[in-house]
Amino acid sequence: MTDHRKETRQRVFLKGRIVFNNGSSSFDCLVRDLSVSGARLVLSDATTLPQVFDLYIPQKDRTYRSTLCWRREDGIGVTFTDSAGAAPARPDPAATEAALRQRIAELEAENAALRRLLGGMAQPSAA
Repeated sequence: MTDHRKETRQRVFLKGRIVFNNGSSSFDCLVRDLSVSGARLVLSDATTLPQVFDLYIPQKDRTYRSTLCWRREDGIGVTFTDSAGAAPARPDPAATEAALRQRIAELEAENAALRRLLGGMAQPSAA
């Protein structure tokens, strides 16, 4: 297989977080190779991704604006569209807080529905 990379990628084993839809959608991934200009990511399942998204790597405290370059069964390749010397971008606190508030509301509604269901199961039937 021909290697089209401009830089050598370093083998790593880092937790990553793919963030898109202005911070309202995200999921975990595993960063397996990393260079100044891109990375190879392993995803837990076949997920639909936008062409452009943010890759946050907590251990590096760095967010990379990423473009999907290739996709295979065992992972995806991305190129970074921000410059290597740029200051690390951080997740937008307002978007993160809004996403968390929305998720809490969804979980509270789900919790209430489950309590109603359990309450109905606990009552003896009049048969």
